[in-house]
Amino acid sequence: MLYEDVIKGNIRATAKLIRKVDDQADDYLEELKAIYPYTGKAFLIGITGNPGAGKSTLVNQLIKHFRGEGKKVGVVAIDPTSPFSGGAILGDRIRMQKYFNDEGVFIRSVATRGNLGGLSRSTSDIIKILDAMGNDIVIIETVGVGQDEIDICKIADLSVVVLVPGMGDHIQAIKAGIMEIADVFVLNKADLNGADRTISDVNSMLMMDSRDKKPPVLKTVAEKGEGIKELIEMLYSLKNEKNSFCKSLNLERKKLEFTSILNHLIQERVNLLLTKEEKESILSKILDGETNPYMEAEMIVDRVFRNPFL
Repeated sequence: MLYEDVIKGNIRATAKLIRKVDDQADDYLEELKAIYPYTGKAFLIGITGNPGAGKSTLVNQLIKHFRGEGKKVGVVAIDPTSPFSGGAILGDRIRMQKYFNDEGVFIRSVATRGNLGGLSRSTSDIIKILDAMGNDIVIIETVGVGQDEIDICKIADLSVVVLVPGMGDHIQAIKAGIMEIADVFVLNKADLNGADRTISDVNSMLMMDSRDKKPPVLKTVAEKGEGIKELIEMLYSLKNEKNSFCKSLNLERKKLEFTSILNHLIQERVNLLLTKEEKESILSKILDGETNPYMEAEMIVDRVFRNPFL
């Protein structure tokens, strides 16, 4: 099995296993079950925010600094899905090509394939693979869909929300609910006009935050590498703080993870059970008013549990 080479840090095996998991090919579930005991060591950092905020540039700078510390870094870059190939439109070779000769950096672009929340369906599994591979840091960069990209807080140890002056990001943050998921706010491109106004708006909103400790708001100019050291120091500090109450956080994360896996496997069984013709027939009957979706869904679930080994 591929996982045996992945846990030894083999790059080729890691790439193959990620592809297998993303495509749900062959015995991907057996691989994930085998690799799970080797996970839980990496520091998971989520980078989210609106399109154009400079998330990829910020990630590049984080990689540079973490590598300077001698740490191995894995990156999962979630990209929009191509309507033609179903793959990621933006490629990791374009975004972070300077690191492709660095064996201490593993970067993978993954398509959302229609998933909301800023992540792809297989993101959580790919993170586990990069963790088991031996990466000290795993950075997850969301697709940049704005108001929907809040799922990152369910899988990352810390979530960084990236804003930028002059694009109405303060209003988007208020509307999106991403105020609640941020462990750190980063105002990137802080050398542009409107930076102080944006920081003021964010701080005003944080006054209504119910948390005892408000998330810090930092300035960066990622293109110039400014503010990156301070950001990393803050991430380490917050990670240490979270460790003091990580048991309850981990319990909540495991609960969400288990529920997600359970729902996905049930959906897989349904897809195995129903042919395309059966699905079309059911939808046609619902459309004609001969039945209703609740009744049909209940009958399908009953069929799934009568055939547990499908």
